[in-house]
Amino acid sequence: MAGFVATDYTATITFLGLVPRREGAEIEAEAVAEMPLTLAGFDKEFHGGITRPSCSRVANIHPKGTEIRNSRQMSILSEEEMAEIAREMGLPRLDPLWLGASIVLKGIPDFSHVPPASRLLSASGVTIVIDVENGPCNYPAKTLEAVHPGFGKAFKPSAKGRRGVTASVERGGTLRLGEGLRLFVPEQRGWLG
Repeated sequence: MAGFVATDYTATITFLGLVPRREGAEIEAEAVAEMPLTLAGFDKEFHGGITRPSCSRVANIHPKGTEIRNSRQMSILSEEEMAEIAREMGLPRLDPLWLGASIVLKGIPDFSHVPPASRLLSASGVTIVIDVENGPCNYPAKTLEAVHPGFGKAFKPSAKGRRGVTASVERGGTLRLGEGLRLFVPEQRGWLG
């Protein structure tokens, strides 16, 4: 396994949230002041768990509903990228509650494109593993349409390349608002494929 290189970037946690376990397709989050994490993610979170059923994002690899490792325990967004999405949509701001955000960070440029397998490390040792860029989906668009009629359709094209990342817990502990997370990236060159 490749090693990791510490970057000069330490992001500040500006929002913590959870999407409660509920029926239906809602992904609206609820704000929390702290987030106790285990290797299964945030226990109260809809996306928590060591495993999950496969979904449309991996349909070309696994039949839908196949039990797979859960690398999508949380959705992490960038405050700066959310501001860009809102600006492009013509809205004054986007509330992370509407986007089903687990964590919103401030301070890492081009956050949605940090390399997969990068780590976010807190001072207490909590470690989050970034899986992949989170593609924009229709669920936030439905919430946005309800909150701002006429704006829902603009979400997906405006959020393309700015929807943040999916992630999972590598080392548990508790995250808190205002805490810093240092970015570590894999020590490897880009793929030449």
